[in-house]
Amino acid sequence: MKLVTNENNPLSLKVLISANFAQKEILCEIADVDDPRFQSPRRLPVLELDTGEFLFSANSASRLLFPPHQSTSVVVDKWLEWESSELQPVLAYYLSATSKPDTGVSRQLKEYLTTLNLALSGKKFLTGEGVSVADVAVWSILFLLATGAKHLQELLSEQSHVQRWFSHLSLQPEVQVAVDQLCPKVGIAAYHSLANATWYPVNAVLSYVEKVPHSRIPSVNSLDGMSKESPLSEAEINAAAEAWQSGAARRPKPKPQVSPVLPVPGERNVLISSALPYVNNIPHLGTIIGCVLSGDVFARFSRLCNNNTLYICGTDEYGTATETKALEEGLTPQQICDKYFKIHDAVYKWFNISFDHFGRTTTAEQTEISQDLFLQLYENGFLSKESVEQLLCENCNRYLADRFVEGTCPRCAYEDARGDQCDGCGHLVNATELVSPRCKICQKRPVVTKSDQFFLELPKTEPLLRNWLIRVIDGWSHNARVITQAWLKDGLKPRCVTRDLKWGVPVPLDGYRNKVFYVWFDAPIGYMSITKTYTDQWEKWWRPERNTTVTYYNFIGKDNVPFHSVMFPSCLLGANRNYTLVSHIMATEFLNYEDEKFSKSRGVGVFGTDAKETGIPSDVWRFYLLYVRPESQDSNFSWVDLATKNNSELLNNLGNFINRSLVFAEKNFSRQVPDMLPGVQEWTLLALITRELKAYMGALENAKLRDGIRHILNISRHGNQYMQLLQPWVLLKGNDEERAHAGTVIGICCNIACLLAVLLKPYMPVTADILKEQLEAPDDVWIIIPEFTVLLPSGHKLGKPSPLFSKIEPSRVDQLKKQFSGRQKSQSPEVNTTSSKPATSTVNVVTTQVQGDPSVIAKLSAAVAQQADLVRKLKGSGAAPSIWQPHVAVLLELKRHLASAQSINGNVNEASTATLNGLQVPNPAEVARLEAGIAKQV
Repeated sequence: MKLVTNENNPLSLKVLISANFAQKEILCEIADVDDPRFQSPRRLPVLELDTGEFLFSANSASRLLFPPHQSTSVVVDKWLEWESSELQPVLAYYLSATSKPDTGVSRQLKEYLTTLNLALSGKKFLTGEGVSVADVAVWSILFLLATGAKHLQELLSEQSHVQRWFSHLSLQPEVQVAVDQLCPKVGIAAYHSLANATWYPVNAVLSYVEKVPHSRIPSVNSLDGMSKESPLSEAEINAAAEAWQSGAARRPKPKPQVSPVLPVPGERNVLISSALPYVNNIPHLGTIIGCVLSGDVFARFSRLCNNNTLYICGTDEYGTATETKALEEGLTPQQICDKYFKIHDAVYKWFNISFDHFGRTTTAEQTEISQDLFLQLYENGFLSKESVEQLLCENCNRYLADRFVEGTCPRCAYEDARGDQCDGCGHLVNATELVSPRCKICQKRPVVTKSDQFFLELPKTEPLLRNWLIRVIDGWSHNARVITQAWLKDGLKPRCVTRDLKWGVPVPLDGYRNKVFYVWFDAPIGYMSITKTYTDQWEKWWRPERNTTVTYYNFIGKDNVPFHSVMFPSCLLGANRNYTLVSHIMATEFLNYEDEKFSKSRGVGVFGTDAKETGIPSDVWRFYLLYVRPESQDSNFSWVDLATKNNSELLNNLGNFINRSLVFAEKNFSRQVPDMLPGVQEWTLLALITRELKAYMGALENAKLRDGIRHILNISRHGNQYMQLLQPWVLLKGNDEERAHAGTVIGICCNIACLLAVLLKPYMPVTADILKEQLEAPDDVWIIIPEFTVLLPSGHKLGKPSPLFSKIEPSRVDQLKKQFSGRQKSQSPEVNTTSSKPATSTVNVVTTQVQGDPSVIAKLSAAVAQQADLVRKLKGSGAAPSIWQPHVAVLLELKRHLASAQSINGNVNEASTATLNGLQVPNPAEVARLEAGIAKQV
């Protein structure tokens, strides 16, 4: 392999250092930027592979040479993206200044370095203890600063972790060899090397602007790893000019919002649902972005496009999880549902989710529609009966769902395995496979019995399903397509629809009325029943008339895909009643919290009720969650990244442009939009914004919500670049023509601000409303069309400007990281997770006495309960296995002694049984009360 580079190009350091760490030999050739080999595109350095192919991205080349470990690849890629798209451009701006750098640029660069400093706190390198290609990339670009005394004093004097990290890397022989080989210069020489060999933002240095024709101003904000935007065509510029001059007259008026929203023949009718969140817990950020927030952005966008839009959702309330939670909290299932429904409702209202109706599944409408659909499938021959083995607790007189069974794992002999999974070895198990199974409620041993259940004959519906999928699946997210095709690969199998439980929708057939539907069957029907609770004309959406078309979008997490792409459509197709089928399934991957999973029990992560307490506005939460929305792969919530995005994108980019424009209008034009006389520069700007506007609409129509944010920020960057380039504050001091041009600049910037308010409305509705108020914009601006027209004409009176965003300080980031890291759990005085020595004295005390003595049995029972509680708390605190496993060994030893004592005594004390394994379960009278409550509600 061969690296071709121009002199002093710091991007070459990345490649050489990466090759050294990977112990791969590459030749290095110094070439001129005008070398005819590299004119398309003109970019250096270039890595020529042995295959004859060329890599023009230094980060891509470095990653190829020095690939990250699989466990850190996501984190590494995020750092590489941050370095190339955020740190590198701002650093280049800073270096380009021949005199004192612009204070805004210096401030932005300091914020990025602070972000890096926080990330390196307590770590040797960016991903932990070992050097990665992320360290190499960031170190190489910072080489230009850290090796200059002036820059070191101005920017790095307070960044102690960065200095430590930089010095440590500098001493690595792989780094020293590369630096000696290239002998790169720093400062302006390095900047010119970058500028001459890299596609470069036009406003990074004004002296470079003359080299780029105005019609080819790029919108990219990166020097590395990004392709140059294609040049504007004359047709685009002419169309933008015509829309500005004449488009306002043809701009449609927004439709008035009506209730109930109903489909209209001949118009675009959009039905939107998001997966029904389960009611037995508090939603965390992953639930919010994966379903309800994504659906909300799309619904708001659809309304701005003048579509007849209905957005419905609600809580999923039936099933064993609800029963389990009810027993834990000593409530009836209905009381649990009522309690958590209010919590969900409050959380979504705080996040400003614009449901047309937020309902629930424990309604008469749900029972009616679920039973009706079941009977349709039964009558059409798509249901069959089969006898299945189940565990029956004769003491409780109930069949036991997996969550209500515990026993010994058949694989590892762990004694507290659940009916679905063993925590000891991690393997999945069936409840009937457990050795010595016991009822979680009464601790009695259940018996295996057979019970007749109904099955959905998916093999019979499969031809209907495949025929439908051919027509619609291309409009789904990639993961939804892949998961669905995987389910169909080996053919569908019958799936059990009913179960012997009490909390659910009863089966409407004689002889089976003591059974209920599985949640997978009735939960999606909730979309229909919730619509019915919203309007008695619900069938206009779900069984539309022949001349009415309904396009149905469903926003879900990837774990819910099969239920929405296979099972629910199969039921609707089998019913053969012309039900509305989903047109677009938009599934997200998972959102992690600081590179680990959310865990309420361990106190890890931010849950819906926590977000409000942070003091961070709901709009900022919305913006960041959508910025990191896991569309194509799992993504990660990071407090440092949230603060960085807030401070850089919202405060310094978007907020700075809008506030500068409005304050300038207030101080120099009496809060009025000045006369606007656009020229060539303005037509070019308007064409670039129109391009971003169309791309924004295309992205949202395809539910690419992250891309929508990117296009909004690009429009703001265009506005910032335009203002910085034209400098209206200088033009105002010139002649009449220049002062008039200053008015044109500010008038157009005020209109860009108004367009940004409209485009922000789906993402940040409160901010959009505040901005509209500051602009005193009329209500008819609330519509999105694919052209940029005059929104605020000359003479329009503006409101009082004020900053839209505030800075999140590093100290606040540190506080929030500690608050939600789960450490507060491990610091509980009840559990000391720092000690790995189990308390064995209890075993010795109780076993030195005669084992048949009832007092010994009582002491052993109490010790078992106490030790089980300790184990549970240790696991819940997030302690490492090395901490809690010795305590598990003590627990098992205690249980053996207890079993021995009980066998000698020949009598198992009922009170001991009730607390066996430390389970805090209700007494028989309490169980009876709960059962009675369930019976009344069914």
